This record gives sequence, C-alpha cells and structure tokens, in this order.
Amino acid sequence: MSQLRIGIILGSTRPGRKGEQVARWVLEQASKRDSASYELIDLLDFDLPLLDESISASRGNYANAHTKAWAAKIAQFDGFVFVTPEYNHSISGALKNAIDYLYAEWNNKAAGFVSYGGPSGGTRAVEHLRQIVGELQIADVRQQVALSLVHDFENFQTLKPSPRQETLLATLFDQVEAWSGALRTIRVGDLAAVA
Repeated sequence: MSQLRIGIILGSTRPGRKGEQVARWVLEQASKRDSASYELIDLLDFDLPLLDESISASRGNYANAHTKAWAAKIAQFDGFVFVTPEYNHSISGALKNAIDYLYAEWNNKAAGFVSYGGPSGGTRAVEHLRQIVGELQIADVRQQVALSLVHDFENFQTLKPSPRQETLLATLFDQVEAWSGALRTIRVGDLAAVA
C-alpha cells in the first residue's frame, strides 16, 4: 500500500490566530518522520461559508463547488491531527462548520488533537471535539498535546513549546499513524466489496 497521508487541520480562521504557529510546529515535527506523509490543511484556504448545503452531508450529494473542493481534499487522507483553539470551553465555530460539511470523507479514519488556550491548554475543546468526531466514525487516539498560553507561549504570543510537548507529540503521531493504517484496511475492504 502507499504511504499513509495525514492531514494537519488548522482549526482557526480568526485574525491574529495563534493556531498558525501551532500548526506549523506540528508540521515541522511531523516532517522529521518518514512513516507517513503530513500536509497542512488551513481552513482559510477553503473559505467555507456558514453551512449552506440543503441536503444532509450523510447523503454525500454536495451541490456547491466549495463543498466539493473541501470533500475532495479531506477524502485524500487516512487520518488527521486537529489543531484547535479553545473558545468558551469548545472548538472554534469555523472548525465545527468545516467538519459538519462532510460525512463519508471522515469515516473510518483516525484523529489526534493538539489544542491551545489558557491555563488548561485547550483540553475542554478537545473533550468536545472527541464527541463530534465520534459521531463521524473517526477513531480518536488517547494521546493529546495541550499547549498553554501561559507556559508554552512567550508573552502569550510566541510559541515556545517545551521538550516534553515534543515527546507527547511524537507519541500522538505514533498513535495516529497506527490507527490510520489499521482503519485504511477497513476502507480498502469496503471499496473491494463494492467493486
């Protein structure tokens, strides 16, 4: 089989977002690995309006060009690392909106989470995100990375993660790759059964 493809989804579109630093750090760490191919997926590049598909995503009958482009991108990957801020104990509206656009493109894939926020490092956003991805048949891995604006950012602005965070991220990559590979066998089996 071909090399695993893992998408790093930057889940904030907010002006001045710290998520770009976080996502680029995740990609930089991932680029040191040769066990999978990682790609940054920035929600800003897709300019998704507030969900405007009239038919449920579970039907897979997308009407709009932006939805089709988003679906084509997500379908390329075996797993994901979601980079999410914590806004009011949850994920960003932009990330929830992007997730809700699709259904089958998410199914039987794996996901890990890198969050950032106040003293808790965005852990409450991840708790919510785990519930969301479960409904989409995404297997979420146990390991997560929670970056605190207090401890992992210099002056609350510049990302300076500790070596411990790099170790946690490496474990997250290991788990996402293992589960992505296992779940790919299910998706390949499903395709063979249809053919």
